[in-house]
Amino acid sequence: MDLQNISKISDQCPTNDTDDDFVETIKPIVTICFSLIGIIGFLGNTLVIFVVLMNPQMRSTTNMLIINLAIADLLFVVFCVPFTAIDYVASEWPLGNAWCKIVQYLIIVTALASIYTLVLMSFDRFLAVVYPISSRSLRNERNALKAITILWLLILSSAIPVIFAHGIVTEKYGSTDYKFCAFKSGGISFAAFHIIFFSSSYLIPLTLISGLYAFMLRLWRTVVPHNRTNESHRGRKRVTRLVFVVVAAFALLWLPIQVILLLKSLKLFNTCTQFDILLQIASHVLAYTTACINPLLYAFLSENFRKAFKKVIYCGPTRRYSYHHPLSSKSIRTGSTATPEHV
Repeated sequence: MDLQNISKISDQCPTNDTDDDFVETIKPIVTICFSLIGIIGFLGNTLVIFVVLMNPQMRSTTNMLIINLAIADLLFVVFCVPFTAIDYVASEWPLGNAWCKIVQYLIIVTALASIYTLVLMSFDRFLAVVYPISSRSLRNERNALKAITILWLLILSSAIPVIFAHGIVTEKYGSTDYKFCAFKSGGISFAAFHIIFFSSSYLIPLTLISGLYAFMLRLWRTVVPHNRTNESHRGRKRVTRLVFVVVAAFALLWLPIQVILLLKSLKLFNTCTQFDILLQIASHVLAYTTACINPLLYAFLSENFRKAFKKVIYCGPTRRYSYHHPLSSKSIRTGSTATPEHV
């Protein structure tokens, strides 16, 4: 995901309203924003992984997918967020060609892992809502783990061309040569690369998710098993609402930077003014906020997560939790009609 170093933007435009004072003012702001995202994202996603793994009562297919999303976000804040900040504020890329390729590869991999985990979560909700009885044998931890493993293998292998498409590029500004981590070539054009990235990481997965939710909403009132309990029904609605909010947050927060990167690749957006620079930086900050916002959403929208977080923060880790759901998790394993959702 190619960025534009703010230290040298003014040298790339024939006319601009940037100046050195503006650039020097922006640098610490960028550093603070990305540092906050990194710290909150690291602590929040680590907490999510910890509370689910340490509490058997919270084991479910949805929560396994939530763990996978947290892992993807954790990798993102560790390996991508700091180097995005460096790419913005440093005069040139300081970490060499190999790490340039690795960072670009990991940005794509973790972004794809996040959005396609949301696709799996939405599909899981679709099965739970539309086919709550017949899908019970399919929606188990073993199949969830298989799906997650296949997902990572597909993403890790399909993103390999990104390594060869990026590297150190030397450009002259004034009388000085600067080295940047940027798109070079991979047998495709810069525009084609970003069109593929926009389609695969945003347009296609969100279309799939929208289709699943549209079908769910249409059948929500019509497909109601005769033996579904009211509490089980409310549990599914709570979990489905949580997944929907997480998906919506991802879609809204990633939209501005996706559009800007696509327009830049088509030469329809140039950061030659202070407003343009601030717009790109703000869009990048919004997109990267998705890596730290999910734990906050869980805390606000899931009573079980909220209780688990409080136990860890205030009382230390424990395996005993008092959940709001009156049904035992054993009902899933004993084949009873109730299927409580542990989210």
